[in-house]
Amino acid sequence: MALRWTSFGKGRCGMRHALALTLACATFASPASAQRIDAVEAGSDRIVLRFDAPAIGASSFAMAGPDRIVVDLDGIRPGGRSEAGGAIRAVRQGVRGDGGSRIVLDLAESTMVTGGSFADGGRRLTLDLRPVNAQRFARAAVAGRMRFQPPPVIGAIVPASSSAAMVVDRRQRATASVPVPVARLRRGLPLPRVDGEADRPLVVIDAGHGGHDPGAISSHGGLREKDLTLKTARAIRDALLAGGRVRVAMTRDRDQFLVLQERYAIARRLGASLFISVHCDSADNPDASGASIYTLSEVASDREAARLAARENKADILAGVDLGRQSADISSILIDLTQRETMNESAGFARLLGREAKGVIPLKSNYHRMASLMVLKAPDLPSILFETGYLSNEADAKRLDSVDGRKAIAKSVTQAVEIHFARRMAAR
Repeated sequence: MALRWTSFGKGRCGMRHALALTLACATFASPASAQRIDAVEAGSDRIVLRFDAPAIGASSFAMAGPDRIVVDLDGIRPGGRSEAGGAIRAVRQGVRGDGGSRIVLDLAESTMVTGGSFADGGRRLTLDLRPVNAQRFARAAVAGRMRFQPPPVIGAIVPASSSAAMVVDRRQRATASVPVPVARLRRGLPLPRVDGEADRPLVVIDAGHGGHDPGAISSHGGLREKDLTLKTARAIRDALLAGGRVRVAMTRDRDQFLVLQERYAIARRLGASLFISVHCDSADNPDASGASIYTLSEVASDREAARLAARENKADILAGVDLGRQSADISSILIDLTQRETMNESAGFARLLGREAKGVIPLKSNYHRMASLMVLKAPDLPSILFETGYLSNEADAKRLDSVDGRKAIAKSVTQAVEIHFARRMAAR
């Protein structure tokens, strides 16, 4: 896939600009120069960001599970008002790095950024939006960033990577097409280590986010979701292994990026009996707190069943049945029956985990929720997404960043897992 944007030609400057260059470099280098966001206005077909001073640059990328648009700003601090609208149901602002900010826009429906441009001398950034289907959004979520640079004023001086200065003339503007590699499912992806006795059922713990995807970032100490989910996943693994009743594997045991489909694909390839994806939530309301548990929604399961039934390569083994040997109608029925059973088992485990977590960790009153989350779409693998708390809430963030808080989460999961498999064994 190729992303198109406008780049500007380069000119030369002489000694007459030396003093101006020195002043410009000093301005850009000083953290004190960072200004703030005036407003974030989200509409049906665009997002408009206004600043009280010129931004140095910006980038945007999509994130799935749940679906979000993320905008990173250089040289601009968070602040000002935020207005959600159109496909944007909520807007959050946070500090990013030294003199930058991150804006997270939660989506009510799949929508992607198709382009954008600065105006008003870098004081306004407009991002164009377009509604897309779930498959197109999933591709956008692994396609990387789109970057935007404010156009310098004719004859203005900007700092260069070397001691030489550059004068940029808008009349030298040219359009360039640059290919951006899209992450694909890696067929040769090595499987993680499995710990525990060989005759035990296998539970795969998925630490959400990782690598270049930090997830939610807390304003309380700059905690990153990808770090906390990994620590929590390790705590759950250790508690489950200490119980001795299951085997355990982790999709990642380091700061590693995985495509969403790779996460449950790992569990399926290992022959897992249960998949638990660990995350931390975030909200505009700092008082929002407590854990919640997601399972796949009915609508999402119908769409996934249709997608699987329509695939050209049906040699996948689904619950022990090779679909390549079945007719289209039989394949569709088998997928539907398998998914219904999987969804029921997932929902049953979600309720069980909620029961065991009650009184051990803070839990939302309506803790069991259903959503179209990619990481839950394995058709024959009971799966949940465990939002362990809110990084936007100070008390939750402290709990998630503490050893005792993670031990409490691990205790709840361990009790639920052991009861879940004890019930299955009794049923047999």
